[in-house]
Amino acid sequence: MTLERRCYACGVTTDQPYARCDCGEPLWFAVQPLEAWPALAELTGSIWRYEDVLPVEQPAGDLAPGATPLLSVPGLREETGLELWLKDEGRNPTGSFKDRGSAVGVGVALERAHEASTPAGDPARVATVSHGNMALSTAACAAAAGLEATVFVPEDIAGERLAAIGAFEPEIVRVRGDYGRLYHDALELGARHGVTVCNSDVPSRVAGQKTLAFELLEAVPDLDAIVLPVSSGGNASAVWKGLLEMRAGGLCTDLPALYLVQATACDPIARAYRASDDVVTPIDDDADTVAYSIANADPPSGTRALAAVRDTGGAVVSVDDDAILTAQRRLASVGIRVEPSSATTLAAITALCEGGALKSGDRVAGVLTGRGYGGSGGEPETTGRTRDTLDTVFSS
Repeated sequence: MTLERRCYACGVTTDQPYARCDCGEPLWFAVQPLEAWPALAELTGSIWRYEDVLPVEQPAGDLAPGATPLLSVPGLREETGLELWLKDEGRNPTGSFKDRGSAVGVGVALERAHEASTPAGDPARVATVSHGNMALSTAACAAAAGLEATVFVPEDIAGERLAAIGAFEPEIVRVRGDYGRLYHDALELGARHGVTVCNSDVPSRVAGQKTLAFELLEAVPDLDAIVLPVSSGGNASAVWKGLLEMRAGGLCTDLPALYLVQATACDPIARAYRASDDVVTPIDDDADTVAYSIANADPPSGTRALAAVRDTGGAVVSVDDDAILTAQRRLASVGIRVEPSSATTLAAITALCEGGALKSGDRVAGVLTGRGYGGSGGEPETTGRTRDTLDTVFSS
């Protein structure tokens, strides 16, 4: 697969390892022609069944994410009136959809390690800015491949999250201050020092996570809608990317509508959708919600996620904490464990049915993005959030 990167917004292409376009929007790998596609019906296994349309080959020690179950729950079908399936991404190796993108990100890091022209520093190293599933996933996938990993987390990270991440022994840097800005600084300084930064919406992560769309349409080719939580906008962008590639490859004609859901307490993408805006603007970041994993006040791919919704004829909805917890309990009652952020999917499906956007008999896939945390362990040293700190860590 070519490593050409393209901006979805302005169409600019580059073969340089950049994550964002000069126009400010995120890049992704260019859509592949039909001849690059594998014979889907003949393939089984992990995301690497789609290796021909991924930017790298399966790395040694890979945890083999993907091929997660698509569940049909009779009780939920009766309650909603939908032909409803739930994609349980909590069955991935570390318990979330992030493993799809982390696996490809680690593969990219390994490929860079074999390139003679890599920048100064250690190219066989990955990093991410995350305090949740992405940090855990990146650390685990790096450990499996024998790579060093650096994870930047906020000072107030929950102890159970810190312990789960620390179990894979990455370098953990806990920071105070403007954590949101760290996303952009990590991309810039990672590129300078040859560190592969696997942030939420970089091209390699989007490439891995687009396989979620492949699996959904492979299983149910005539889906009417896909419902999933949105935080940074990276996964929503990835699903859209996967759908576009399937259409470009002649594997589907009409795209299912993408319905994205956010917590009412922190819903910048939903606000932009309701206001008929084309650009997502940041909001205050002091939100308090049980769905903290998707509480992103300044989503780096928010505008791209909004474009995905508009392109597919979907919508962005907000659900409050009561609805989220009700949905979480309902899923638990049928044996499905999810974190509150994942439960927003069922809460949104309920709201969309009540509002008439989803109608009886519609064929709908809801994505349950992750299971949550557990574990115990020690705490790393806290450091101030400065560019000098990142520069020192990446160059060490």
